[in-house]
Amino acid sequence: MRFILFLTVFFVFSPAPLAQDLLQSGPMVGYSTMREVMLWAQTTEEAEVHFEYYEQGNPKVRFKTEQVETQKSTAYVAQIIADQVLPGNTYTYELYINNKRVKRDYPMTFQSQELWQWRTDPPEVNFAIGSCNYVNEARFDRPGKPYGSEYEIFTAIHEQKPDFMIWLGDNTYLREADWNSRTGFLHRYTHTRSLAEMQPLLASTHHYATWDDHDFGPNNSDGSYSLKETATEVFKLFWANPNYDVTGEGGITGTFQWADLEFFLLDNRYHRTSNRNYTEDRQMLGKEQIDWLINALASSRAPFKFIVIGGQVLSTEAWFENHATFADERHYLIKKIRDARIEGVVFLDGDRHHTILSKQQENQSVYPLYDLTCSSLTAGANNSKEVLNTNGIEETFVGQHNFGLLNVSGPRTDRVLTITIRDKDGQPLWTREIKAQDLKYKR
Repeated sequence: MRFILFLTVFFVFSPAPLAQDLLQSGPMVGYSTMREVMLWAQTTEEAEVHFEYYEQGNPKVRFKTEQVETQKSTAYVAQIIADQVLPGNTYTYELYINNKRVKRDYPMTFQSQELWQWRTDPPEVNFAIGSCNYVNEARFDRPGKPYGSEYEIFTAIHEQKPDFMIWLGDNTYLREADWNSRTGFLHRYTHTRSLAEMQPLLASTHHYATWDDHDFGPNNSDGSYSLKETATEVFKLFWANPNYDVTGEGGITGTFQWADLEFFLLDNRYHRTSNRNYTEDRQMLGKEQIDWLINALASSRAPFKFIVIGGQVLSTEAWFENHATFADERHYLIKKIRDARIEGVVFLDGDRHHTILSKQQENQSVYPLYDLTCSSLTAGANNSKEVLNTNGIEETFVGQHNFGLLNVSGPRTDRVLTITIRDKDGQPLWTREIKAQDLKYKR
């Protein structure tokens, strides 16, 4: 008798991961122009990424970006340009990973800038500002009470529906385990960018950024920092500004326009002298960067020229890391602005873990310069008032988590800036108006 043995072999197939499971963070909307918009996403592993988008209300006419493969060497980040946009439109977009659509339960939209010149008055502009964003990670944080909290502030910003947001520095906090290696940089930026509360804001608000010490390197780090080129590389990888290093001297200095406004993103770390080095001419920005700035300001016709920098400029309290501790350079900067008769200058900065508006007017022949310090988003708040800042407007001091919402409106020849500082829930704390006409020299 013969016995025939039949073997049945079972193959176990693991299902392919869902597209949303391959998304680490984002998508994020970067810079916007009239003809292109930068889109950003980060995957969990190597994957093919592209976007599809269409004008709101017209889903039958769809556009597709190029497809890129994310790589481990660049933290699986994809930066892709949507280059088939037309001015003044709002677009709905979709993210595809390995040709499968990523589902999200919040809006994913971007806008192209309006072509208003020679046609109408400039459009109304709303933008958010904030600095000092600490996202806890217990195994790398210092012992004790967590330093980061109240992440619901990002929901509050999102609910205000700003056109764009400017991150004023300390947008993430490198830890001791991070700042000595590129691996550490990539981990910290990835960890912060993956915060769940941040994702809806990233997806439908355009984002621009500068840095300060905590997203550049160690606390109070300066131009001697050995990994400043790594810091530059990773910053460019995780943000989507339209340009960097416009001076050609290294770092992340850049500029962008929105409607009739112009923004100058300065680098206060790459060229910085050590806080404790008094053996040479001390600089926070460097002459080359300041001279570029003055030339760019002089060329600008914007009614408001926003100078965006990681640390305070006009505070007279020569304490911590504000520009008062680099007095000669600050004098050079302000003198150049005055000598060139540049109008409409407003400084935007962070760093201090509190918010305050400073105002400086040397004499009645010049207009007042304003410096809006806006901090902190989620890092520990500081209730220590700037008692030595004679330029500070006392009633604008805020010592709790907050963000700024800035509105520019009115006809082309009479633009008005309205500043509203809001708490973590989006409730207004104070409001101030500054007229462009009041930031002009007397004729």
